[in-house]
Amino acid sequence: MCGIIGFTGDCPAAPLLLEGLERLEYRGYDSAGVALLHRGRFLVSKTTERIGDLKAKTDKGRALKGSIGIGHTRWATHGGPSAENAHPHLSEDGRFAVVHNGIIENYADLKAELQRHGIEFSSETDTEVVPNLIAYYYKGNFLDAVLRAVGRLSGSYSLGILCCDYPDTLIAVRHFSPLIVGLGSESNFLASDVTALISHTKRVAYLEDGELAVLNPNHVEFYSSEGRPIHKESSFVNWDLAAAEKGGYNHFMMKEIMEQPRAVRETVEPRIKNGRVVFEDIGLDEERLKTFNKIAIVACGSAYHAGMVGKYVIEELLRLPVEIDLASEFRYRNPIIDHKTLVIVISQSGETADTLAALREAKARGAHILSIVNVVGSSIAKASHSLLYTWAGPEIAVATTKGYTTQVALLYLFAIWAADILSTAPKAQLEEMLEGLCRIPEAIEACLEERGRIKDMARRSCYIGSIFFIGRNIDYAVALEASLKLKEISYIHSEAYAAGELKHGTISLIEHGTTVIALAGFKPLADKLISNIKEVKARGAFVVACATEGNQEISNESDEVIYLPPVHPLLFPLVEVIPFQLYAYYVAVCKDCDVDKPRNLAKSVTVE
Repeated sequence: MCGIIGFTGDCPAAPLLLEGLERLEYRGYDSAGVALLHRGRFLVSKTTERIGDLKAKTDKGRALKGSIGIGHTRWATHGGPSAENAHPHLSEDGRFAVVHNGIIENYADLKAELQRHGIEFSSETDTEVVPNLIAYYYKGNFLDAVLRAVGRLSGSYSLGILCCDYPDTLIAVRHFSPLIVGLGSESNFLASDVTALISHTKRVAYLEDGELAVLNPNHVEFYSSEGRPIHKESSFVNWDLAAAEKGGYNHFMMKEIMEQPRAVRETVEPRIKNGRVVFEDIGLDEERLKTFNKIAIVACGSAYHAGMVGKYVIEELLRLPVEIDLASEFRYRNPIIDHKTLVIVISQSGETADTLAALREAKARGAHILSIVNVVGSSIAKASHSLLYTWAGPEIAVATTKGYTTQVALLYLFAIWAADILSTAPKAQLEEMLEGLCRIPEAIEACLEERGRIKDMARRSCYIGSIFFIGRNIDYAVALEASLKLKEISYIHSEAYAAGELKHGTISLIEHGTTVIALAGFKPLADKLISNIKEVKARGAFVVACATEGNQEISNESDEVIYLPPVHPLLFPLVEVIPFQLYAYYVAVCKDCDVDKPRNLAKSVTVE
């Protein structure tokens, strides 16, 4: 992994490839490269720095001739970041060039087999077996050699492949890793993400698992894994490049934080009609809902934290037991699920490898899959029985913000919708929550207006070595997300704890000057949270509390308080997380961290 771009057309390819790679930088990477085919040979340039370095090496692409090429941003999985391990990779005979996302799980066996045939390798990657395997099978027919080679591969992969004997042909292959064909005028593209090509075409075709595409400047042909020609419909991307630009902000992350009122509004309002939640074509009705005896929520990272909020809300409104699982653990614990289980899968990209694998495991056991994703046509979207899109728009920063809040908003909508159908909660309660949910965008806007104060608070935290977040009930779920935001972009050690667990070991870490951030939005347990604040204050902690406006008691016990506008108690997570997105952002800026592309992280985690 991490990003792929390819082009074939009637103009210089290198500038287009470099532009596409810049659009893919948000996914995170540790090296990058391009390969152009010109007069029967490959011109290759690589870097272990940023795309800017690659542009400098190639005079913004002008030094690389050719009207067909492939490019890649890599996030290391096999072999460390180096020029040798960077993509594209060539076959030993120099006839084929390949870029690859994913993992070739049987690469060691294939590599040993090829080495026995005298083929030498120059990198530590799993990818290098692909061009050499294609070269091994090549008898003059490019497509046939690719089909034979990919038939030997195990794992997840998307591939962009060039052959020096085919001067205008680019072959794309998808297997459990996203790949898109962009359809232009006298030119065609492939990319792992629409963002890479949207400035040149909005007409795209999404490859399904096992499918191949043969791209030439004036036409594209699609094939099954058996080599049978297939017909594919194209789609029109209804957002433009401006949606993926910074819009005047210094970082994408801040732009996306500020977009949250709009994103939540656009996620919620179209689904409310005549005072009720309406999901069109969700594939779930009262009869099917009544068959479920439990719900399992499966996700990774911030999506998992959104799911934890959902667990509290769904159990409260539906009175059904809800399990919450990390996707990377779910598939390996022999989960107890069957046709009476509703599995809610959450993924911003819709391509998260662990989450997709968990989905398939649950589906094989007979569970009904309801997925919450942001990307139309993604792998998780296509593999689900029921589907809800967050409609957040493209999210470029690696650390999710509007992706998280729209996921939480959709979980609220689902809980209210299902409780209304099943009559498991009083109508008045559901109406009150729905009215409150419609007012959340204004509450988020009020939180964003306090960013100057949050910025001042962040400046005082820049060089703190460790921070603790505590909360109870639904506040604990938000504390987990607040802590993750801080650690992933500022690199400050940060932990979140259920406040009642402090005395079971963690309080031993509290000493004079330790910063503890206490989330106290959940009113039924506010008094107990104040007791926990007293516990850490007695041991010298500096306490920052977050509570609803008017909570004077918590002000008396804390060193600093972030007050938030009053909202329905169960809806508080949607506003409570906002100050800590801002807090993490400003701490990271103060420390001069790479906010949009934090080290070692990738936006779309397409390997286990």
